[in-house]
Amino acid sequence: MDAASSSLALSNIKLHGSTNTLNSDQRISSLCSLPKSRVTFSCKTSGNLQVRDRSTGLVVSCSSSNGDRDVIQGLHLSGPIEKKSRLGQACCSVGTFTVGEFALESQSQAVDDKVGVLLLNLGGPETLDDVQPFLYNLFADPDIIRLPRLFRFLQEPLAKLISTYRAPKSKEGYASIGGGSPLRKITDEQAQALKMALEEKNMSTNVYVGMRYWYPFTEEAIQQIKRDGITRLVVLPLYPQYSISTTGSSIRVLQKMFREDAYLSSLPVSIIKSWYQREGYIKSMADLMQAELKNFANPQEVMIFFSAHGVPVSYVENAGDPYKDQMEECICLIMQELKARGIGNEHTLAYQSRVGPVQWLKPYTDEVLVELGQKGIKSLLAVPVSFVSEHIETLEEIDMEYKHLALESGIQNWGRVPALNCNSSFISDLADAVIEALPSATALAPHTSSTDADDHDPFLYAIKLLFGSVLAFILLLSPKAFMAFRNNFF
Repeated sequence: MDAASSSLALSNIKLHGSTNTLNSDQRISSLCSLPKSRVTFSCKTSGNLQVRDRSTGLVVSCSSSNGDRDVIQGLHLSGPIEKKSRLGQACCSVGTFTVGEFALESQSQAVDDKVGVLLLNLGGPETLDDVQPFLYNLFADPDIIRLPRLFRFLQEPLAKLISTYRAPKSKEGYASIGGGSPLRKITDEQAQALKMALEEKNMSTNVYVGMRYWYPFTEEAIQQIKRDGITRLVVLPLYPQYSISTTGSSIRVLQKMFREDAYLSSLPVSIIKSWYQREGYIKSMADLMQAELKNFANPQEVMIFFSAHGVPVSYVENAGDPYKDQMEECICLIMQELKARGIGNEHTLAYQSRVGPVQWLKPYTDEVLVELGQKGIKSLLAVPVSFVSEHIETLEEIDMEYKHLALESGIQNWGRVPALNCNSSFISDLADAVIEALPSATALAPHTSSTDADDHDPFLYAIKLLFGSVLAFILLLSPKAFMAFRNNFF
């Protein structure tokens, strides 16, 4: 069912006619909550009508005194059965329920459906010993270091080289925040909170966590989904804005796995590619910001400083990455929400965490902090807008490096908005997003990405690996060559 046919804007639906029959214990599912809608039935004869509310919908039966199946006289749903989101999209999406020759749209699940939700995240090293292999996994991803096709055989040797020489500095960062990333723990907590929120909304689900570069890997989560016999899946990346280097990379892994597996290739899947514009997310961010502003002596004088994770400019200009546009729209929506609350502080956006010789999205966070200090800004509230969990880039990069730089540059009052983590309104909105996405689940369409064009010929692969290793060896043995490479990549 396409998106256009999967939502209704009706407040009243009636179905009448003596020829419309329901089999015994016919299920009518609707995730529009019953307090917001009313369903009434009547038996054509004097049979007994039974209506039982269950988590997946209504079970309706109508039987006569002699035990034969009777005919339901009519079906009436009265509203409202739908609410609108900020962008005017329907929140109650629909499936199909059929009575005789009539079809009534509602959000339906088969009785034996097992719904799964897969949360996707970056992952992070949990101990200092994990840092180098984690970095290797990161830089070995062709969506992180995008080499020309001719040089793609260098991906793994370069990943080995970069991870080896970045590991000592990265270990210092992780040591400063306790010896490892808290990302897995927080994501597990978010998964449990989401499961509970969905249960409160009458949806029973299994929630899984799949990390891109560390345990539990996305591949592990998918295997568990298979073992659990999930029949309908919603994929929810924990990145509000879409980028080919985050959500795109994880989706590429999923597409490859689903393409190669008979069970997965027929599994209905709905992927929520971005959700930065959702009203619940915007309001949750505004709530946190409003609370932090109150900690300043003069809240109205505080500059709101949005710091987002950067991506190379080439991703946006050459590969069509929508990240920059989505980030700017996200900031606009948050500031509109704050303005509606009477908060009119000045704000700015900058990008952090750049790596390598290429140009990244500007302005850069470290450069802007210096400029703000030079302009006489005295109070600053940092907002990690692209992160929904605390991790190395909030706890070390923002809280330590950027805070130190800001104070050195003349900023006197520093504050930082915490990541959303398990914020209740945020989790509740994610649950709504899952419910809305479920009816549009379809088999994942085959997709061929240029980054998937790996040669599976073992002989050719060995040759490529050999050439890459030779280049890495040359870089290691040649001080001039290595220093030139190091100056560009580290």
